Amino acid sequence: MDAYEVSRLRAALAMFVADVFGSLPRKDQRRWGECYLRGLMLDGRRKSIQPMAERLPDGNMQALQQFVNQSPWEWEPVRRRIAERLCGVITPEVWVVDDVSFPKCGTASAGVARQYCGALGKRANCQVAVSVHAATDTASCPLEWELFLPEEWTSDHQRRRRAGVPDEVGHVSKTRLALGLLDRLAAHGLAVPVIVADAGYGRSVWFRIALEERGWSYVMAVDPKEVARPADAKPHQPAYSGLGPPTLPRYREAPQPLRTFVTADTSLEEVTWRQGSKGTMTSRFAVLEVRPSGKEATRTAQEQAGGRGSWDGVLPLRTLLVEQPRDAGEPTGYWMSNLPATTAVADLVRWAKMRWRIEHDYRELKHGLGLDHFEGRTWRGWHHHVTLVTAAQAFLTLRRLDPKALAPARASTRPSTHSKTC
Repeated sequence: MDAYEVSRLRAALAMFVADVFGSLPRKDQRRWGECYLRGLMLDGRRKSIQPMAERLPDGNMQALQQFVNQSPWEWEPVRRRIAERLCGVITPEVWVVDDVSFPKCGTASAGVARQYCGALGKRANCQVAVSVHAATDTASCPLEWELFLPEEWTSDHQRRRRAGVPDEVGHVSKTRLALGLLDRLAAHGLAVPVIVADAGYGRSVWFRIALEERGWSYVMAVDPKEVARPADAKPHQPAYSGLGPPTLPRYREAPQPLRTFVTADTSLEEVTWRQGSKGTMTSRFAVLEVRPSGKEATRTAQEQAGGRGSWDGVLPLRTLLVEQPRDAGEPTGYWMSNLPATTAVADLVRWAKMRWRIEHDYRELKHGLGLDHFEGRTWRGWHHHVTLVTAAQAFLTLRRLDPKALAPARASTRPSTHSKTC
């Protein structure tokens, strides 16, 4: 936005800030919160504190630094209110679990380490954050964030202290961080829709089982190397030899990779799921029933049956969605779901493919609102910054969904874009 556009929305922004930042105890904190949001939304290549303060007529670099990096305001209530407002307006069809990386120099920034960096497509020095986004085909916005703390930070007390990492924060896998974020959102009273994620999360059988134990539905990309058994596979009971404990039921055949379940006889249905920039998005899909196998699936089935000795050997059925375009010689995508196989294939496809929507989020968050422009090093500062960026995107999303409020003023009354009335 230019200065005039931000100025025209000052009243609406002030109301938004009063609502979502209502948990901040001091008036000056809310004032600097609004100022920071205006800095994020104003045009400008760099959205770190110094250039934003220089662009804003009421900008004060020292005050903004204090507000973001040192001020002890809690970010959780702010994100909670943003999530409540966004979910009430968007009515998300899915929550998308994902992670995003921030390339960094040096070793002092909270959570920085040499690890896989999606932004660069290789291992590099970076921070990684796990996020949950509310999404439909037409709108989306992040709801929650958590910064991933690599294992090397666990015992480096000096570095933890300098970066302000809380004592209770330790190394936790990304799947467990994601589950914690989902639990937190559900605890806020938000209705949990279908949960989708890429194979980085979907390949974790533990994660999928944890969602099932909470009664949540999911459609998640999985690795074609994951093993399963056919839906009609049945375990047999070996005869008792008379010595030792009874032999447990077992399957005769070894499990097979998912890619082996699609054959020349598999029925493929053509599905169109959305209108893309280059035309309709259409491909062919098959819906199959399989019994996911492997150590984690077997162990969980035994626990749910009341123990190894009480288990009848039957692995639960799950729904497998497979994509194979007409011009492809083999499948190009696999998704596992705990929804019944009778679910409309068009719905399964739409939910599986809705993850594309958060790429729009990341473009706006990074290129438009400076998500990765934060130059601070502390745990608190990072969480404050991403909360403020999320608030800025939430405000813009809500305004886009209310076109009457964005009716343009008459050209004759429009001041110069260089006006400093914001």
